[in-house]
Amino acid sequence: MNKENSNKEKFCATGKRKESVARVRLLPGKGNITVNKRKSNDYFKRETEILIIKQPLELTKTMDKFDIFANVNGGGTAGQAGAIRHGISRALVSFDVSLKFALRKAGFLTRDPRAKERKKYGQKGARKRFQWTKR
Repeated sequence: MNKENSNKEKFCATGKRKESVARVRLLPGKGNITVNKRKSNDYFKRETEILIIKQPLELTKTMDKFDIFANVNGGGTAGQAGAIRHGISRALVSFDVSLKFALRKAGFLTRDPRAKERKKYGQKGARKRFQWTKR
C-alpha cells in the first residue's frame, strides 16, 4: 500500500454466507468494486450477483463515495456475493452508525444461518434414503 492511501480513512469488516467468507475494505473513492483483485463485472458472471453486492450502497446512497476492495473465498459465486453484501453492510455501519437502522430493516446486517444439511449415515444424502423393496 502506498503512502497516499495509508493516510485515508478506511473501514474494514467481515461478511459471511453459507461457506463463503469475505473481508471487505471501504476506502474513499468513486464507487469502483474490486473482488479478489479483479473488477466485479469480470469476477461475477451473473448480473444478479453484482446487484446483490450494490444493494447496501444503493440503500444508503453511498454508491459513489467509496471504492470497495473485497477478498472472498469458499463456496460458490452466489454465496460469495451474499458474503460481500454482508461485509459491505457491516463496514458502512462502522463508517456511520446512523445507517444501522436502515441496513438492519433491509436485513443486510443479519448473518443468514441457512447452510447445507449434513449427510446422515444409513442414507444416500441428507434426506434421501436408499431404495427400499418390500419383496
